[in-house]
Amino acid sequence: MSDSAYLLTLYGGGGSAASSASMIDTIYGLAGSGGTSTAPPYGITTGNPIVALQEAQATQTQGIANEAKQPQVERTLAQFNAAVQGATSVQQLLSNPDVLNVLLTANGLGSQTGFTALAQKALMSDPSDPNSLVNQLTNTNWKSAAQTYQFATKGLAVIQNPQVLSTIANGYTEVLWRQSLDSAVPGLSNALSFKQQASSITSVDQILGDSTLRTVVTTALGIPQQIAFQDLTAQETAISSRVDISKFQDPNFVNAFTQQYLLAAAGNTATTGGGTSLDSLAVHAQGLVV
Repeated sequence: MSDSAYLLTLYGGGGSAASSASMIDTIYGLAGSGGTSTAPPYGITTGNPIVALQEAQATQTQGIANEAKQPQVERTLAQFNAAVQGATSVQQLLSNPDVLNVLLTANGLGSQTGFTALAQKALMSDPSDPNSLVNQLTNTNWKSAAQTYQFATKGLAVIQNPQVLSTIANGYTEVLWRQSLDSAVPGLSNALSFKQQASSITSVDQILGDSTLRTVVTTALGIPQQIAFQDLTAQETAISSRVDISKFQDPNFVNAFTQQYLLAAAGNTATTGGGTSLDSLAVHAQGLVV
């Protein structure tokens, strides 16, 4: 049975794979569409979320490579590398908005690029000091970045390493690729990451503690985002009463659950006009550990 047919069977539907895909296209107004005003991501040929997920999985490596070849991306990364290699101090480097754009985006902090002073103080603080700024911030991506680049203790030595520059470039490029996926099919980036992580889920608390898992599971189950304002026990119950965590060991169930998330995400976006944040996309990007 195909993924599309399995999904509709699991959630109360039926029929052939072709009719299932057609039904999904029809539900979301995708059948026979003439395309969008911008070119679709590499390898994505349809707005059907189920088919698009399969295409994204099959073309991820080439899709990221293709993104890296885009003229604007090449220019941005060339400017970033030149600025890093030509820097004489950490403060000078982190005062450059173009540098912060690439560095923060690649490290899950893309929404913070406008806060230059905060970025300087946080990234230059010593994560080994419990009283340092980076240990006071609730967004743990700041601490992760400070630990990775070690500006406080090693200055520019780490970030000027060619291998580190390559890792940053790859992370930045993957964020852009994932951003293009979500522009074409809402939630597609989350779906990719969920399928990769699902078999490792062993508890509800693990889901609640991971932004991607939390988003996928609560959206697929129809749990309102406002649940985050309730106490932990209420959040745990909201999930455990709706899904058996052990089922995430079943690839067929994971496929169907992921597809249910994509369909729900498409419906939510159509209603609210919302999308996946840049920081969330960066969390999914690979190879950011130096």
